[in-house]
Amino acid sequence: MSADTISAFERTVEAFIGSRRLLHTGAPVVVALSGGADSVALLAVLSRLGYDCRAAHCNFHLRGEESMRDMRHCQELCRRLDTDLYVRDFDVDRRRADNPGESVEMACRELRYAWFADLLDREGAQAVAVGHHREDRAETFMLNLMRGAGIAGLTSMNARSGSVVRPMLPVSRTDIEAYLAALGLEYITDSSNASDAHRRNRLRNRLFPLLEELFPGATTSLLRSVSHLESARGIFNEAIEDRRRRYFSGNAIALAELAAHESEAPTVLYEFLRPLKFSYTQVLDMLGSASSSGARFVSADGAVVAEVSHGVMEISDAGRLLRDAGESFTVSLRHDIVEPVAISVSRRPVAAFSPERLGPSVAYLDASALDGDPVWELRHWRRGDRIVPFGATKSKLVSDIFASAHYSASQKRRAWILTRDGEIVWLPGLRNSALFAVGPDTREFVRLYMPG
Repeated sequence: MSADTISAFERTVEAFIGSRRLLHTGAPVVVALSGGADSVALLAVLSRLGYDCRAAHCNFHLRGEESMRDMRHCQELCRRLDTDLYVRDFDVDRRRADNPGESVEMACRELRYAWFADLLDREGAQAVAVGHHREDRAETFMLNLMRGAGIAGLTSMNARSGSVVRPMLPVSRTDIEAYLAALGLEYITDSSNASDAHRRNRLRNRLFPLLEELFPGATTSLLRSVSHLESARGIFNEAIEDRRRRYFSGNAIALAELAAHESEAPTVLYEFLRPLKFSYTQVLDMLGSASSSGARFVSADGAVVAEVSHGVMEISDAGRLLRDAGESFTVSLRHDIVEPVAISVSRRPVAAFSPERLGPSVAYLDASALDGDPVWELRHWRRGDRIVPFGATKSKLVSDIFASAHYSASQKRRAWILTRDGEIVWLPGLRNSALFAVGPDTREFVRLYMPG
């Protein structure tokens, strides 16, 4: 009977690996090993199927002696299976201090998978294998369902996710325990699994047993629905990609056009932005601001910014935005400027003054602007910036000038501003200032020219 149990389990896993092309025998496999039943069974079955396994155990030191017990168990198991074991100690508190708002669970996940990625490179491994099984998949479906996830979230636990593979998805927890018993392999049980403090534990310990009691076979039926959704997801993804080609141009989305022509605009836009960690609520707000300008949205991780301007929404790297906003270059008007942009500078007698038809690409300043050793800077726009336009007597917000010129969000960010002791004297390529304008008392002038 034990031999039959072993053989059936291994045939199931082997067939699943083959059908999904998850692994091959030409390169090592990193096996995530916690010491629990799932990971022990995974290491055992892959080793017995002939894969070159390298076990990886994370010690987060969150459960005192239990954490040390888990590590020792993994060491003993790997000695028995003649498998190389790598152990990494992590400081979860330090990780969370560096990432405020990150939960313990998320911190552990980020630390774990960052290390796995390093191991993949170091060992020349083909994949990281994790021990998820059919009940894990059902639990993930239910968790995402209760979060209001779309089709991608409801089918998120796949056989392969990038470099991570899940060879045991077709087997149950009961199958796993029977397999380990037949092999005579022991496993440890995390005491926190009995606690209902975590949502997944509440599902596992309370909801699924009740579902099976009230609706026998509920888990199997639920997983059948997941399979149906997976089939539908392919068609859904094709439709989303068709709309991506229609509304995306570079890093910009034709937001007003999308809102006007798509009956399911929130779903389409959410699928565009979900990988960037924007929420569905933000998507609704974006569509609500599609016909306006100035709205700005930041992704949940703070890494991406979406800005709406004249019906177009531009997606940008938040770090780059911060760097751009802070860029400021001290320049001299006594010679040509080469950084951050090329501007030719020449000083001439007023007799040589003859306005050119170059628009705001050229600026003429009374040479008295150079008196007193002023500080000249080229920088990007800042909220509240004002300029006195040439021909006017009152200042105007630079943001209003941008709006009149129909500048996009990225054009606003890229625009350079020339200041003298903090006062704006030129918006190269856009508007000249009334400050230091050439007039009847001018003896010399400075010509500035920035090619378009």
